[in-house]
Amino acid sequence: MFVVVGVTGGIAAYKSVHLVRLLVKEGHEVHVVPTADALRFVGLPTWEAISRNPVTTSVHEDVARVRHVALGQSADLVIVAPATANTLAKMAAGLADDLLGTTLLATMAPVVVAPAMHTEMWRHPATVHNIATLRERGVITVGPDDGALTGGDSGPGRMSEPEQIVAEALAATGARSADLTGVRAVVSAGGTREPIDPVRFIGNRSSGKQGIAVALAAADRDADVLLIAAHVDEGVLSEASAHPRVEVVRAGTAAELAAAVGDAAAGADVVVMAAAVADYRVAEVSDAKLSKDAAAGPGITLHLVENDDILAGLVQSRRDGQIVVGFAAETPQDGETLLDRGRRKAARKGADLLAVNQVGWAQGFEADRNEVTLLDASGEVVATVDGTKRAVADAIWDAVRGIRSRNK
Repeated sequence: MFVVVGVTGGIAAYKSVHLVRLLVKEGHEVHVVPTADALRFVGLPTWEAISRNPVTTSVHEDVARVRHVALGQSADLVIVAPATANTLAKMAAGLADDLLGTTLLATMAPVVVAPAMHTEMWRHPATVHNIATLRERGVITVGPDDGALTGGDSGPGRMSEPEQIVAEALAATGARSADLTGVRAVVSAGGTREPIDPVRFIGNRSSGKQGIAVALAAADRDADVLLIAAHVDEGVLSEASAHPRVEVVRAGTAAELAAAVGDAAAGADVVVMAAAVADYRVAEVSDAKLSKDAAAGPGITLHLVENDDILAGLVQSRRDGQIVVGFAAETPQDGETLLDRGRRKAARKGADLLAVNQVGWAQGFEADRNEVTLLDASGEVVATVDGTKRAVADAIWDAVRGIRSRNK
């Protein structure tokens, strides 16, 4: 496949080197079109070495081939990564003052943009309007992620990881197999919140990124997806909400999530419980804010009761042929201990697949990457994945596809 990768002037340009490398390793012919500003971050020799093709930024070179339109005409796919706020504005306005601009106007191929900018720029009404305009024209957006930015800032605006961009871009061209056509999938994501009073709750650090990656991966492989979202980080849900094959419903508490998943599971071929469900809830929720003034002593005691095990309930009630996938977040850093816990949980739960992921203060939750071991119902290792959450999601669906094939 002939792929044009546009690179614009943002610090995230360094990540696009890996993106180009991934495309080349998959056998695609890649032509890089950097802007002049992009070359201030990554030099032209690097792009030529990685892409294995000559690189220019000028519309005045290779004039005989009419290069300023030939690239767009030849492209099967165009990816712009990073896509700065300035580039998005120029695309929305149809400006073509450099080789990338003319290429974008001359192409009929799918166009994928991976925005990258500071949070304030991403949230500015002009950028919001430009993104909406581009989406209306069929441009596909990947990200941005919520995370560390330059200058010590953090928030929505971080460019998505190259693996995720490649996966979603290739899915847009049909290069990724539509191997889940006709599959009805239910996916849960995010963390539940169990109220203490109208102000406080018991929660967890789940961002919802992994569950939403699972939903998007299924939809990109042509499944019809119902995404049941508990609490998720700001900006994480927007891409799933915009996907034509994803329907989103919300649930707050473990009980609400259980009810929503239980109802939806009746018509599903696959159920993936990626949500981080609270094991306990407060026995008696106060209708008024608990006050220190009203406390009998220097502290407060909460009586917690156990929530129903949603995953185990789904396994017990599943219909013939339905596949149930669960997650197990565990903290042991020792691989053998982690695997042992996963196998014991797999035996208790009875799910067809259990994704055992290592979590900690800076691992698993609220991160863009994950390290997962997939176990089957007997506790055997099906796959291990250490990569982006989209890579983990695709590995899960590869395993699901294997189970479906064996069950036929």
